[in-house]
Amino acid sequence: MEQSFARRSLRDIAAVLTVAVFMFPLFWWALTSIKPMYAIFNKDEVVVFDFVPTLINYAVVLLGWSRAEIAIESGSTFGVGGTSSYDSRQTIVDSIVIAVGSTGLTIIIAVLAAYALSRMRFRGRSGFLNWVLGQRFLPPIAIIVPLVGMYKVAGMRDTDNLFLGYVGLIVIHALMNLPIAVLLLKSFFDDVPKDVDEAAMIDGATRWQTFRKVVLPMVRGGVAAAAVLCFIFSWTEFLLALFLTTIIRTVPVKITTFVTSTGSEWGFISALGTAAILPGFIFILLVQRHLVRGLTLGSLKE
Repeated sequence: MEQSFARRSLRDIAAVLTVAVFMFPLFWWALTSIKPMYAIFNKDEVVVFDFVPTLINYAVVLLGWSRAEIAIESGSTFGVGGTSSYDSRQTIVDSIVIAVGSTGLTIIIAVLAAYALSRMRFRGRSGFLNWVLGQRFLPPIAIIVPLVGMYKVAGMRDTDNLFLGYVGLIVIHALMNLPIAVLLLKSFFDDVPKDVDEAAMIDGATRWQTFRKVVLPMVRGGVAAAAVLCFIFSWTEFLLALFLTTIIRTVPVKITTFVTSTGSEWGFISALGTAAILPGFIFILLVQRHLVRGLTLGSLKE
């Protein structure tokens, strides 16, 4: 009994330490976001808690306050590298539009494909599943050059049309997320017994009615998990958003512009980064059970 208690205690301690190690960078990121400039750029010592918290960094990036005016009012112009270039309101709107649009497009296609792969038998099904999974293994950097060429020819890269810029990134992000969404949703459809489909069709329902009214409501948790995962992948994607459009700056791309001629604006970088992390963190907490089970392709049951 004592040995079992000691083993559980060691396991719990190891789990807490592991979580602490992975959470510490996020904690330091959030802490930096509320530090004044003197606490961030202190050359004598690392300032941890010995500072007066401020929300100025958030006000600049999320509310559009002028960095230069704030510095002048405080009596210090150290590190002033611009005025409105730190305003990230339009960037956040662009990221939301692209992430929500690509997630919606991905889920619509993925639920249909996953249901078909789960319920229907056809020649080459296993090979097709392996091909779908293989698409996720392909790094974006391997195809960025031909993609840039294709987008130039289609007029979606060097354009001032915001709508075309949105469409271009929504489509490519949807294609990027489609393989993992299909495989994740298929694991949830596989957990629904086929007897449910057969009973519904015996009662007179068509295949489409069975899917829409019977099976799909039973896997809504899996759909939510897949949607959250796709949203996060699109929200944090950097390379494609950087090269495939010149009119839109998503949050990861915007953060890279906070390196000025006078140095890196770590306060603004951490403020925008922390604000960008929060939505995904909250969504993951809401669907964590479904997300873990889906990512293990059904090996862990609820």
